[in-house]
Amino acid sequence: MGRKVTLATCSLNQWALDFDGNFERILESIEIAKDRGAKYRLGPELEICGYGCADHFHESDTLLHSFQVLKKLLESPNTQDIICDVGMPIMHHNVRYNCRVLFLNRKILLIRPKMMMANHGNYRELRWFSPWNQLRKVEEYFLPRMLQEVTGQDTVPFGDCVLSTKDTCIGTELCEELWNPRSPHIQMGLDGVEIFTNSSASHHELRKADQRVNLVKAATTKSGGIYLYANQKGCDGDRVYYDGCALVAINGDVVAQGAQFSLNDVEVITATLDLEDVRSYRGEIRQPNMESEHKLCHRVKVDFSLSSIDDVYLPTHQPITWYFHTAEEEISLGPACWLWDYLRRSGQAGFLLPLSGGVDSSSTACIIHSMCVLVCQAVDDGNMQVLEDVRRVVGDDSYRPQHPRELCGRIFTTCYMASENSSEVTCRRAKDLANQVGSTHMNINIDMAVKGILGIFSVVTGRLPQFRANGGSHRENLALQNIQARVRMVLAYLFAQLSLWARGRPGGLLVLGSANVDESLTGYFTKYDCSSADINPIGGISKTDLKSFLHYCVEQYQLTALRSILAAPPTAELEPLTDGQVSQTDEADMGMTYSELSVLGRLRKISKCGPYSMFCKLIHTWKDVLSPLQVALKVKRFFRMYSVNRHKMTTVTPSYHAESYSPDDNRFDLRPFLYNTHWDWQFRSIDNQVSQMAAYENV
Repeated sequence: MGRKVTLATCSLNQWALDFDGNFERILESIEIAKDRGAKYRLGPELEICGYGCADHFHESDTLLHSFQVLKKLLESPNTQDIICDVGMPIMHHNVRYNCRVLFLNRKILLIRPKMMMANHGNYRELRWFSPWNQLRKVEEYFLPRMLQEVTGQDTVPFGDCVLSTKDTCIGTELCEELWNPRSPHIQMGLDGVEIFTNSSASHHELRKADQRVNLVKAATTKSGGIYLYANQKGCDGDRVYYDGCALVAINGDVVAQGAQFSLNDVEVITATLDLEDVRSYRGEIRQPNMESEHKLCHRVKVDFSLSSIDDVYLPTHQPITWYFHTAEEEISLGPACWLWDYLRRSGQAGFLLPLSGGVDSSSTACIIHSMCVLVCQAVDDGNMQVLEDVRRVVGDDSYRPQHPRELCGRIFTTCYMASENSSEVTCRRAKDLANQVGSTHMNINIDMAVKGILGIFSVVTGRLPQFRANGGSHRENLALQNIQARVRMVLAYLFAQLSLWARGRPGGLLVLGSANVDESLTGYFTKYDCSSADINPIGGISKTDLKSFLHYCVEQYQLTALRSILAAPPTAELEPLTDGQVSQTDEADMGMTYSELSVLGRLRKISKCGPYSMFCKLIHTWKDVLSPLQVALKVKRFFRMYSVNRHKMTTVTPSYHAESYSPDDNRFDLRPFLYNTHWDWQFRSIDNQVSQMAAYENV
């Protein structure tokens, strides 16, 4: 009797509504799994249509085309003699569900709907799907005629059920169900299910991977069993990057690990494991404490074995140590992979970045450099899909990238947009970094455009605004800063559209933004300035993490020009210079440091703090450096700036999601954009508390 099973799980770079491409990647993963001897193949969540279809899930076309792809998979000879587990939306009794479909040899074995929905942060599953909330209940699902013709089946089991083969039992979890305190694997394990599968569309956030891995390890430590985890990878059409990390674990140990960041569209990992190891593990930990009452799983029997009778000589996979990337490595890899997907799927010929010589735009430039490193490495490793994509992007069917710097010169254009308020130092910093990463660099002076716009205003009104340094009011000073910033946005798009045309090359460029998550929190940027771009790879990353990332780039990529950039104080350079030196700094304008701002942002979004509760937490956190009155002033200033500028979040550039305190109004942070910016009641509560504390100290 056989006891060893070879199982396959995968990470696929699916694309929302790309039914042809999604089908090909699914089929390729099945072929690889079979070639490696696997008898079971698991894929990511909603892999047939792509997870990010959003309101397209409401369209009947999405359901129809998903069934058409499933029909092609059933008919393919490459899907025979292996249990295939694929994800797609299905409507049952006129209710839409997020489902797994398990099939074997042109027969659908069962359909398992998702029971626990992801409905927070970036996820809105309850908008499109209903949870299957009938525990251990199974109904008949009537197949559409196109599938009846292939399978010869009229109905198949639909509901909370598991698959019982001749040698083991397999149970399904879907993504969110693993994170839930009442995860299905607990009851399934108690009822003898030995193999758990999880099909996910789990996005990347900095420092998140360990949570996912630890949940899988914990599930199999306490329940015993084999756990297969599959995940989407890449950018399927939105702000998030799905970061793979497919894995196989047994009895608390990881035995196979997939890549977290990769340009490979299809990654399959397999593991050969001994079912007797599961049984022995459970026999020891369960025997004294067998649960006497639990709801039995509905078993769907299939005449098929995952093991073979002659597997005694088949070696099993041994435990491995998971490698976790540092936050700096994650910044260099995650946004880079996201940008590559965006570029190759957008049909554009490269990127254009207004490079100011500061930390933010320099970080964006370094991420593009990292992307070019990954692309060149993938080509050197023989990835023909990446090579084909590179050739399409540069418009040369014979091109082969030789070096990241050389590739940067082909697809990356940077420009320093100087005004009379810009310093020679920042201009030189931008040029030095552009030379080191290899971008095609331009120096553009915007003074003529600014003066032209001000001239129009002067002709119409008879007034000419002045900077504060020249006797102007605050309103005049702010308007003059905004004019410079908005002119840069207009010029960035002009050069993105026509700079390749001027060089005799086809195509246009995607404009990159470079506002960090902390600036978005307070709205410390000009609406419709050069932060208004096509996409922003650092819009979800804090200034603190970006500085650490640049230190990493100095060592990893020998970008020594970053040292002077890191040493300089952050400044927008929008006010007149004083003796040729910068007189304006970002932190002075905001009234708080970037590190303080990160703390405030986490308290606002993650800890769900309003002004008063934030103050109450910070008087303890910052007690060694700030008095209660100083804390109160910073909290009030933060909420005033946040509420005054919240309207900017309705137009913020689509940004790579990396931090869980992102203020992105469009997907992640659903709060008002028109506030009572005085916060009368809230601020009065803070003032009362400050007065009470002062009185207590004086007693």
